[in-house]
Amino acid sequence: MGNTQYVLPMTNYRITYVGHATNLIEMGGARLLTDPILRQRIYHLRRRNIAIGDHVREQLSAVLISHLHHDHLDLPSLRRLGRKTRLIVPAGAAVLLRKHGFENIEEMRAGDRLQVDGVTVTATFALHSGTRGPFGPSADTLGFVIGDPARDGHPSVYFAGDTDVFPEMVDFAGRFDMALLPVWGWGPTLGAGHMDPYRAAQACQLLAPKRAIPIHWGTLYPLAVHRVTSNFLINPPVLFAQFMQKMAPEVNVQILQPGEHCDIGDNA
Repeated sequence: MGNTQYVLPMTNYRITYVGHATNLIEMGGARLLTDPILRQRIYHLRRRNIAIGDHVREQLSAVLISHLHHDHLDLPSLRRLGRKTRLIVPAGAAVLLRKHGFENIEEMRAGDRLQVDGVTVTATFALHSGTRGPFGPSADTLGFVIGDPARDGHPSVYFAGDTDVFPEMVDFAGRFDMALLPVWGWGPTLGAGHMDPYRAAQACQLLAPKRAIPIHWGTLYPLAVHRVTSNFLINPPVLFAQFMQKMAPEVNVQILQPGEHCDIGDNA
C-alpha cells in the first residue's frame, strides 16, 4: 500500500478518474472508491500502463460496487484493499463476497440510502445485466448518488455504474452537481446495456447535471486488439463532448484522462 501518508485536499471535494469504472470520490471526510480495478490483467483484458497512486487505496471509507461483472467486481483488487474494507454492494452480491472471505458487506437495492462518514449514499437503478459469467451468481445492478445537499449539505455526484439510458433518468433532472457517465467499454465494440458517446449525451439531456465527466473508457483492452486499432481507447470522450455541444450545451463537460482529478466545485 506504500508508506506515504495521504493528506486530504483543502476542498475535501474531489474526483479522481482512476480508469475504467474506478473513481475515487472525496467528499467531506468520506473517501469512496467505485468498482476498483487495481491490477494490470483481468483474464483476457490488459490495463494500459497508467500508474495508480498509492493514495487511491488509503484511508478508504467504503467501496461501492455497481454489479458483479468481472471488470467491476474484481476479487484480487478487493483483496488488495483488505477483507475488512467496507463494501457497499447490490442485493445478491454478499454471498459471493463472503465466500471469498470479505467480512464487512452491506447490500443495497435501488432507492436504499445509508450514511458513510457523514455523506449520504443512495442506490439507483441501472439498466444492465447482473449475472457474473460464465456460471456465476446474479445480483441487482446499481448506480449510486453520493452526497445530498438537502440531507447532509454535500454536493451530489451520480456514478452511473454500467447502464444504458432508461426513461426514469428524467426523474433526476437537475439534481446532480456532477454525473460520471460511461461512454464506452473495454473493446472495439459494445454489447447490450452500455452507453456509447451518443447514448451518454442522451442520458445527459435527461439528467441535466451541472457537469459531466465521461468514464468507462481508455483503460482496458483485449490482448493484442490495440495492435489493430486503438481508437476505442482514445475517441469516446471526445465524441461525447462533441455530441454534448449539440444536444446539451448547458452541461459543462470535463474530460479526465485516467489518473487525473478535478475538484467537484470546479467549473472548468
